[in-house]
Amino acid sequence: MSAFLIWAAVGILFIGLGIHCLFSKKPAGFWANSKVFEVNDLKKYNRAMAKLWSAFGAVFIVLGIPLLPGQNNAMAIVSVLGILVESIAAMTLYSQVIERKYRK
Repeated sequence: MSAFLIWAAVGILFIGLGIHCLFSKKPAGFWANSKVFEVNDLKKYNRAMAKLWSAFGAVFIVLGIPLLPGQNNAMAIVSVLGILVESIAAMTLYSQVIERKYRK
């Protein structure tokens, strides 16, 4: 149970990041230590980033459900592999959709 609570807390942090992006006055970054490109519509870009991070956090929490019976559960691999797939999907969505749509 404690593993799921920690997992859910991290998911809530991602949702909080999405809320921060929604109200940010500067373009929200995706890649760590990388300068954000020049954005053509700041409000729509930040809204798209907020949706991306909030959805990432929600799916992250759902992927943690197999941890409820315990960390030594064989279904915990679903959580680990699910995060791998979710992270790749988020990177692809950002690069192929959001960045292309809002790059000036």
